[in-house]
Parts: sequence; structure tokens; C-alpha cells
Amino acid sequence: MMFNPLDKFYKSTIGAIKEDTKLTLRVKGNFTFVNLVIRSDDRTFNQKVALSNLRDFFECKIKLEVGLYFYFFETNKGNIVLGQNYFGDLSDNFKEFQLSVYSKKFQIPSFLDGGIIYQIFPDRFYNSNPKKIAPKGKVLHKDLTELPNFLPNEQGEILNNDFFGGDLKGIIEKLPYIKSLNVNAIYLNPIYKAYSNHRYDIGDYLEIDELLGDKNDLVELISKAKELGIKIILDGVFNHTGSDSKYFNKNGNYKEIGAFESKNSKYYDWYTFKDYPLDYESWWGIKTLPAINKQNEEFIKFITGEDGVIAHYLGLGAYGIRLDVVDELPSNFVKKIRNCVKKANKDAIIIGEVWEDASNKISYGVRRQYFLGNELDSVMNYPLKDAIINFVKTGDVEELSYVIKSQLDHYPKLVLNSLMNFLSTHDTFRLVSSLSNVDANNISKSQMAKINFSKKEIKEIFSRVKVATLLQYTIFGAVSIYYGDEVGMAGFLDPLNRKYFEWEKLNNNFNKWYKKLGKLRKDYSALRQGDLEILYATNGALIFTRKDKSQQLLIAVNLSNCPLKIEFKGELTEVLSNKSYKKIIELKKGEYGIFKK
Repeated sequence: MMFNPLDKFYKSTIGAIKEDTKLTLRVKGNFTFVNLVIRSDDRTFNQKVALSNLRDFFECKIKLEVGLYFYFFETNKGNIVLGQNYFGDLSDNFKEFQLSVYSKKFQIPSFLDGGIIYQIFPDRFYNSNPKKIAPKGKVLHKDLTELPNFLPNEQGEILNNDFFGGDLKGIIEKLPYIKSLNVNAIYLNPIYKAYSNHRYDIGDYLEIDELLGDKNDLVELISKAKELGIKIILDGVFNHTGSDSKYFNKNGNYKEIGAFESKNSKYYDWYTFKDYPLDYESWWGIKTLPAINKQNEEFIKFITGEDGVIAHYLGLGAYGIRLDVVDELPSNFVKKIRNCVKKANKDAIIIGEVWEDASNKISYGVRRQYFLGNELDSVMNYPLKDAIINFVKTGDVEELSYVIKSQLDHYPKLVLNSLMNFLSTHDTFRLVSSLSNVDANNISKSQMAKINFSKKEIKEIFSRVKVATLLQYTIFGAVSIYYGDEVGMAGFLDPLNRKYFEWEKLNNNFNKWYKKLGKLRKDYSALRQGDLEILYATNGALIFTRKDKSQQLLIAVNLSNCPLKIEFKGELTEVLSNKSYKKIIELKKGEYGIFKK
């Protein structure tokens, strides 16, 4: 071992460091000299620091300003760089270590620390009034077991105008069930007035969609949830609106003059027209989602002003926002969003939709600064989701180990505890479908829609789901459950992953397992906020610990073809089965355990 950024002997603070922190770096090895070579991301700062030779190791102390840095070590035997096992290696494969320095003013709300989030796609959760009537242009399914409409119409369009009638009162009615999963936050996909069932095509930011209810229903939901210790997080969709909106008004359904109707519209400058009015910038070329000019000061004020959209909903009691496609919002906009949120409620949280490592993300040629203290609090953890599913399906523990270690190394500890760790969402395959044996890359959506898993297949998938969710509930961060995953709902590409909740499946094996894990998360503080250390990650087997001042747990998963033997002193108890072990634990293929003294 020459250098390990995840060991406090070698790097005195694990992960990103707070501004004004004096960081100690140490290197071991039979060298005649060691130099730290460190640079800022923008290369305006470049420094070479000689490490002092202190008999058994080399050492230096540094203090850095807020920013993103990259570093390696020069020695007389070559450069020590980041190796595949995440230790320092003497290698020609030059990969620098990363170091973030965040503002000393950076604080994150604590309510999500190691908590459990429940994500709801509002139209598909629970319909409190089966007799409701669909507004003009929208269709309500009479049979709630039907698939959402997924095929294009005669004009080749997918309208997303079919609804199942899920509403805010339905969520209120089911709050006791949600709480039974030990949930402490609910994340709602958009609830604003819109044409489509997904409601990302915003029609009116300040009006609740009539099929969901009204402002009073939202206030009641927030209040009733708060009584159960649950906070409501809303979706912030500030990159685009709907073409059928009061702002664009392409279909003429709103009284106000929209940007599509006249250049004299007060909303005209919100959008970018290439050839007025038919050719305009839109999100991924989808013409029903005209893109906002995010540098437009009037729009920014409309969202972040004292009487703006964010202040309005936080004023009603919402406890945060999830920023849709945040990497398409410029940094100055994200900073103003943060200022607005924290001014309205310093304990409200801001979660960004980021699909990569958020600490070093480059978007549209610009390095993002999400975790330096003035933008986001947390992000959706796509890298961890992909690595867990890949590990469970293939036994590739090296990828999972690397993702965990890189996040431990790159993110501030306070961010780690609040990462939104999910295994499926409205934008991905459901977990059951991801862990099936179906190769969905080579079939059509129509073929996906016809797939029904047999009891034998479900039993096999459930065994994989147990491993995946065990990891989800024992790794740092906040667990996020996509509604219905906890009863084993299946679904591939959207909208097949957005079916109406299968309430008849309550109390099945999936549901009992999720409740068991939820209780475990509640009972053990080490799983919510404890440090994580990987002890072993080789040949399909993973062993790691979670520990805080009062507890220490050892988690082991064996997906290799060989038995995994763990020798130890004394006696350990497996907390799920309450079985005791003395001196040795042996796990066969597919077996796992959470062990305590």
C-alpha cells in the first residue's frame, strides 16, 4: 500500500473537504523523494509540494480554496496515480485522484439522512373517486388493470392523454400504508396543470391539475403527511413547458396570448424561435415540449422571485424540489433556485436529476459545481443503481466496488447521507423487469407489453430483488422506492413502467420484505449515517461494514460460484434471521447476511 484516499492514515479527511480544512496526505514506500502535484480544474492553480520523509512514510499538509482539484504523486520510481482497485499505483495509465473543496457555509437538511423516499407517479397511484369525468381531450381508463396506452395513433403520435385517475386525495387515503414502509419523504412527479398524464408538459405552474385535485388538497396532503413524519418533495420542471400551455398556447386552449400566437406576448422571450412560429427550440426535438430560454430574466424571476413558483409551493408547506434535467439549467439559474429555496425554508432540500458522477459532471462543455456549496443538496444516484443491478445479474462486484469507493472519495460526507438511491424510476425499467432474464434490447415495446412472468420466474426474480434491495438499504444514502416496486410490479420502457398500482398484491412476499428492510433501516443508526468501508470485493463477493459511534454492522453478499468463508473472533448474530455464528460464517452462492456483535 502506497496511498489510499479512503484511509484516514493516508488522507486525513475521506471524501470532499470543507473550506479552510488543513488536509494531511501521506505516502508509504521505499522512495528517495515524493512530490504532490496538484492542480485546479481550470488550471489556474498548479502546485508541486515536496512531502517530508518521516521515517516510515512521507507527509505534507495543504489548505485549498473552494473548487475542484486533481492530483497525483511524483516519485523517483514513477508517478503514483489512481489504480483500478482505487489504491495508488505506480502506473503508466495516468489517472489523477480527485479532490473537491466545498464552502464552509454548505449545509444540507438532515431529514433525508439515511431516510426512505417514496416516489409517486400521481395519476397511477390511487383513484379516490372512480366516478370522476375526464376533461375534454383526455381519456379515463375504466379498467384499472389495463396497460397505459403506448402505441402511436393513426397520425403516428403518442399523445399520453390516457389517465387512470390517481389523485391527491388518493395519496392522503394511503398515507398510513406509505408510513408502514418507514417512509419519511414522498417525491411526487409533476402535479401542475398539463395536457399529458406525465405532466412534464407544464400548462400552468401555479395551478394543480384538475384530475389531481386543487390547492386545498395539496395543503391537506402536506399537513396529513407531516403528522406522520413525512415531508413532501415536488418536481421542479424549469427546462421546458408544454406547447399546450398558457405560456406557449399553441393549441389556443388558454385565454392569455401565448408566445406561439404573437410576438407581442409577454412570454415570447421565454422561448427561442428559429423560424416563427413553427420552428422553435424544444427538448430533444419533441415539439410538445418547447424549451425555455434559461437566461431569460423574466422567466428566472417568475420561478425564483419572492412571489414566484418555488416560493408559492414552499409557502404551502412543501419541503423541497427535485430539479428535472438539472444539467440543462445554467449554473446561475441553479444558484438562484438554491437561494430562493433556502430563503423560503432553510430546511428544504434540492435534489438534482444527474445520471453521472455529480461531483465532476460536464454538461454542454461546462464543468458543473453541484456540491461546492451554492447549488444542489443531493442528486439521484444513477451510477449506484446501474452498478447494483449489474452486480446482481452478472456478479461483477468490481464495478459496484469502484462506484461506491469513488462516491466515498468524491462527495462530501453530508451529501453521501442524502443521496437519492433508487433501483427504478418512471424513466427506467422497473426493478423486477431489470432483474428478469428478458433481453429487452432486442424486442419491441409491443413485445414488452405482452410479457407476463410465471410464478417460477417471479420466485427467481424475487431472490435477486432481495439481494439488490439489501444492498440499497445498507449502503450510504437515502433509499428511494418507486411506487409499486414494493409489491413486485413489472414494466419495461415507459409507459409500461407507469401502470396503476396493483393494490391486490399488498402483503405479498415483496411487500413483507420491503417492510422488513424498512424496519431494519429505522432500527440501526449505522445504516442511516454510519461510515462505510469495503473489506472485500473480489470474484462476485462483497463484504463491507457500516459503523457509527454506537453500532457496527458487517454486510456480506456472495454471488460467486464458491462458498464464502469469513473467520472472526467471538460471536456474531445475523439480524434478519437472528441466527448466531461462532468464529466462522459460510455463505453459499446467492446467500447474504447482515451481522452484528
